[in-house]
Amino acid sequence: MRRLQEDQIRKDLEKKIVFIVGPRQVGKTWLALNIGRTFKKMVYLNYDRMEDRRIIREEAWLGDTELLILDEIHKMQGWKRFLKGVYDTRPASMRIMVTGSARLDTFRRGGDSLAGRFFAHHLMPLSLSELKGTNHAAEIDRLIERGGFLEPFLTEDSVDADRWRMQYHDSLIREDILDFERIHDLRAMRLVMELLRNGVGSPVSYASIARDVGTAPNTVKKYIQILEALFIVFRVIPHSRNIARSLLKEPKIYFYDNGLVKKDPGARFENMVAVSLQKHVMGLIDTLGKIHELRYLRTKDGREVDFCLVENNTPTLMIETKFAHAHLSTSLLGFQKKYGIRAVQLVRHLKRESQKTGVEIREARGFLEDL
Repeated sequence: MRRLQEDQIRKDLEKKIVFIVGPRQVGKTWLALNIGRTFKKMVYLNYDRMEDRRIIREEAWLGDTELLILDEIHKMQGWKRFLKGVYDTRPASMRIMVTGSARLDTFRRGGDSLAGRFFAHHLMPLSLSELKGTNHAAEIDRLIERGGFLEPFLTEDSVDADRWRMQYHDSLIREDILDFERIHDLRAMRLVMELLRNGVGSPVSYASIARDVGTAPNTVKKYIQILEALFIVFRVIPHSRNIARSLLKEPKIYFYDNGLVKKDPGARFENMVAVSLQKHVMGLIDTLGKIHELRYLRTKDGREVDFCLVENNTPTLMIETKFAHAHLSTSLLGFQKKYGIRAVQLVRHLKRESQKTGVEIREARGFLEDL
């Protein structure tokens, strides 16, 4: 399946190093190799393989290599300095692509060794906008149930999708999280993740989770930050013109893998919309280089709107999700009057689209396909 960013990545390869980052098993290596097949002389090296590790350290690839793909290179000590040297001394005809786990996205933010030398692309799970025009177009229920990771989504057998998810979930805990940072109480980390799976769509209280788990609020916050750094979950914070104040308020937590959500169909639907919007926002950041964010809206008296797209700290679009009915959200209506911007109520099951007092009531599939 052709991925959404492929054309832009090809263009960016002609200019700088390209980083492809994102969740584990989302298709980063597959995308890199698919692009690599269009080059006459492509070299793929994975730092996890001992034989490749030697080639990398000795820079022993052939001088006429047209595309060099380095996978998991961030596991190499001093990898940024190494990559800077390779890039600065490469033949003019050689392009460089770097792929890896979400840790690469975290580590690349530190230091300035590679400043001005790379473009980053975040590869996200499949969405309705990416599926448009394929054999799986409009399969919103499949996306809600299985999530947008390639293997569980594309398999014909739903049992195989469940088996993949069980193995994926287990390996995230046992391998990725422990490899990222030492966790002294793995039981507590598992409990935090289970509570988040059951609480999708609701503001998260670190203190409340800490009481349930039997640990400190700062420990819960640290665990969630680790899950976020590994692209297992992402936070959506409430919008405020005072950014510092927004960061202090309770976030909502969503999972990149929709199949990990353990709640009613409405929660899974909301999570799927959240992933679609997050993917849209990350795409705008990667391709346009502008400040876009996904937030939610909440007043002191508890009125809330599920999502708000923000550009340069200014709301541009408000979205409320409803799984089974189209009754107009009074909170969405109130915020629409306050901000005077486009407001959309997305409904999974809707007989007829309409517009009421400035709020669009839209069928979710069509709206998300056009993102």
